[in-house]
Amino acid sequence: MSALVLALTAGAVVGLALGALGGGGSVLAVPALIYLLGFTPAAATTASLLIVAVTSVSALYAHARAGHVRWRAGALFAGAGIPPAAAAGVAAGRLPQPVLTAAFAAVAALAALRMLRPGRAEARGTGVVRPGRAVGAGAALGALTGLLGVGGGFLVVPALVTVLTFEMRAATGTSLLVIAANSLASLATRGSTTAGLDWAVIAPFTGAAVLGAWDGKRLAARLSGPRLRQAFACVLLAVAAGMLVDVGVRR
Repeated sequence: MSALVLALTAGAVVGLALGALGGGGSVLAVPALIYLLGFTPAAATTASLLIVAVTSVSALYAHARAGHVRWRAGALFAGAGIPPAAAAGVAAGRLPQPVLTAAFAAVAALAALRMLRPGRAEARGTGVVRPGRAVGAGAALGALTGLLGVGGGFLVVPALVTVLTFEMRAATGTSLLVIAANSLASLATRGSTTAGLDWAVIAPFTGAAVLGAWDGKRLAARLSGPRLRQAFACVLLAVAAGMLVDVGVRR
C-alpha cells in the first residue's frame, strides 16, 4: 500500500476520533506515523502535534457552531495546565520510558472504567463550572500529561466529564479547545524541528484528518451522550491494552 493511501486512511481515522470523541488524535497519530509511514519517534511527535492542532481547530469550529464549547472553563483548564506540564516534562526525562508508558496505560484504563460507571456526570451535569475547580483540574492534568507524554486528549474528556461534571457533548467540544491550545504551545517550543518533516505525507494526512473530524462531528450528533461516553471508554481501554503489550514486547 502506498504512503499516500496510508496517510489518507490514517488521517481519516485520527480526524474521526477527534471529531466524535474529542480526543485520541496524538495517541492514534504517533503510532500510525511511526509504524505505517516510517517516521522517527521525534519526527512523529512533532508531526502529530501539527496534525492534531490543525484538526482540533477545524473540529472546534464545528462544535462551537453547535454550542458545545464551554469557552471560559476550557480556557482556564488549558491555561492552568501549561506550567505544570513543562515542569513535569523535565521530571519525565529522568524516568525509564517503559515506566512512563505503563503508568499512562494504567491512568487511561482507570479513566475508562470510571466513565463506564452508570450515572456519571450525564444525569448531574449543571452547566455551571467553578473557576477554581477548572484551574485545579487543568493543572493536575497538565502535570500528568507532561509526565506521561502523548495522550492529553484521552485524559481531558474524562476529566471534564467526571471532575467538572460536563455532559459528554460539551466535554467533547471543550476538549478540542484544550487540545488545540496544548498542541500549539508544544509546537512553539520545537522551533525549527518542523523544517525536516515529510510534508508530502503530512499534508494529505492532515487534510484527511480535517475531513474526518467533520464526519466525526456528524456521528456525534447522532449518538446519545451515554453511547459516546461508552465508545470513548472502549477506545481508552484498547489504547491502554496496546501500550501494555508494547511494554511487554520491549522487555
